[in-house]
Amino acid sequence: MPAMKVNNVHTRTLVPAPEARAVDIIDQTALPHEYRVLRLTTLEDAAHAIRSMQVRGAPLIGVTAAYGLALALQQNPDDATLASAVATLATTRPTAVNLHWALAHMQARLLPLDPGERADAAWQEAGAIAEEDAAQCRRIGEHGKALLRPLAEKRGHLNIMTHCNAGWLATVDFGTALAPVYAAFDSGIDVHVWVSETRPRNQGLLTAWELMQHGVPHTLFADNAAGWLLERKGANAIDAVIVGADRIAANGDVANKVGTYLKALAAHEAVVPFLVAAPRSTIDFDCASGMEIPIEERSGDELRVVRGLTGEVDSSGQPGSPGSLRQLPPDEQVANPAFDITPARFVTAIITERGSAPATAEGLRKLYPEDRHA
Repeated sequence: MPAMKVNNVHTRTLVPAPEARAVDIIDQTALPHEYRVLRLTTLEDAAHAIRSMQVRGAPLIGVTAAYGLALALQQNPDDATLASAVATLATTRPTAVNLHWALAHMQARLLPLDPGERADAAWQEAGAIAEEDAAQCRRIGEHGKALLRPLAEKRGHLNIMTHCNAGWLATVDFGTALAPVYAAFDSGIDVHVWVSETRPRNQGLLTAWELMQHGVPHTLFADNAAGWLLERKGANAIDAVIVGADRIAANGDVANKVGTYLKALAAHEAVVPFLVAAPRSTIDFDCASGMEIPIEERSGDELRVVRGLTGEVDSSGQPGSPGSLRQLPPDEQVANPAFDITPARFVTAIITERGSAPATAEGLRKLYPEDRHA
């Protein structure tokens, strides 16, 4: 399974620059209209990148946080700086448990060390977390392909629906929900992906952009068309829905981008498999059920203001410039929860780097028997 590419060049969402003690990221707030790389050199840069969604996707958030600690310790490696940096990063995105997993992992590794050893150790440990993320996502792809192949053999092709973006842009490389899609496509399976636009952040546009980069056939659709699409029969029927996760509770409940729950309900009614793909760091064994997962409420201006390119494509084929359009008054009351909870009973299987399992406490326990379970 090849790694991901942009303009046919192997690319990762996050690339360390050790000689500069900096990290280069793809600014995902500029996509799909502009491909832009930003350099992070301070803790504040990393925290802003996570908070503003210049990096997004639970696994990538965790890796960015790990490098954020490394950047902070370049300035001062003492105990106070370590504790302060952890606290700063922990508040950037409350729902994605990978963030807290990475911070706890880094803190446990660094705190026992002499302060003089911490800066180099932090850099090395962040790099190890990044490489582990890429390796886990690659294995998720292979395990997910094993679930998708029988569906393809049954009908000769695959129609897959996804929501939000859980491709390589949401991880260091390969992706979670899209990793099985890429693995299936690369093995010669005829795949077509139905991409939910995922308002208000329109992260489906990121999925469409990376699928285009990889050459995977796809169709973008309005969120509210999901139920109708899942009801279709015959050659155009959806064979499976596959999504990522920002946190999976010990009982198999799943927190993911808002709108996921509605797709799970529609898939259940249509008897379409609903699959969730995520690495170990997304599973929170200290969280008994989805009712305990905090749901991030984001700025209301994500609903009030629409961002994109202004103007029409000109005669030379050049699009307009980035801009915004206000569709609601500034004082209009809006609700903007970033995530919702899909109960485990609507999830057909959870796909991890260790294989797939039912979305139950027992299923997760069998995958990770060495972990402490709630």
